[in-house]
Amino acid sequence: MADGDLADLDALYAAKLPDFTPLRNKLAADAKKRGDTEAAKQITAARKPTTAAHAVNVLVLNDASVRQRLTDLGERLRAAHAGMDGGRIRELTAEQRRLIDELVRAAFKKSELNPTGALRDDVTTTLQAAIADPEVAARLGRLTKAEQWSGFGEFGDTAIVFKPTGGRKTKPEPKAEAEEPPAPRDDQDAEERRKRQQARATLAAAERAKAEADDALNELQSDLATARLRRDDARRRLKDAESSLTAAEEAYEQAKQASRDAAAVVKEAKTATRGS
Repeated sequence: MADGDLADLDALYAAKLPDFTPLRNKLAADAKKRGDTEAAKQITAARKPTTAAHAVNVLVLNDASVRQRLTDLGERLRAAHAGMDGGRIRELTAEQRRLIDELVRAAFKKSELNPTGALRDDVTTTLQAAIADPEVAARLGRLTKAEQWSGFGEFGDTAIVFKPTGGRKTKPEPKAEAEEPPAPRDDQDAEERRKRQQARATLAAAERAKAEADDALNELQSDLATARLRRDDARRRLKDAESSLTAAEEAYEQAKQASRDAAAVVKEAKTATRGS
């Protein structure tokens, strides 16, 4: 797509959610008028984003530095992991938390959305996924749904990833055997934490699915209303056409009858002329 067409997509994904569908139709129609059928197809194919994806798109489209900041932090975190530098990882973990917190607040401010718990979670996990996955970062501004990092080690969730680097286990190995009895409790606590995390993930996924379904329903309702208007307009035009056809047929029959009457008069006149 040309720069102008990219600008059209930027305008589309930066628009308020209720304006998305009518604006998409307008931009596609404008592209067709200027003869750019490829741009028209891409604009028409653009899917309406969920509320969380919309918040992130608006954030990125209004601040060009956001994508670079997320990408840069992701590169530094990967380098720290590759080097197994615990101190650097902890430092970058704290930086990640500050950056995510800052961007989440900015996203809700710029999109003027009400930050419910589920919505905040979706925006947070999407930004974390952008740090962890360069492909997600590249899609920012064109997201249609919330993203979630699912790679090895939960790279995007540093609060979980970096727990093993804490300073709790600093005792010598010989003493570790003497302290084995508390281990089952630690295992039990870890299992409970895992179950809670899984439950929260399941809840977040369910809420995300509901939000996506609601957004899809709203868009389909808009499309349905448009289709009904077009149908009613087509019915009206068909009715007008049928009325015009009926009038034309009546006029044709009258003209045909007038032609027959005129022919009869001509015939009578010719007969009278021959008789005289």
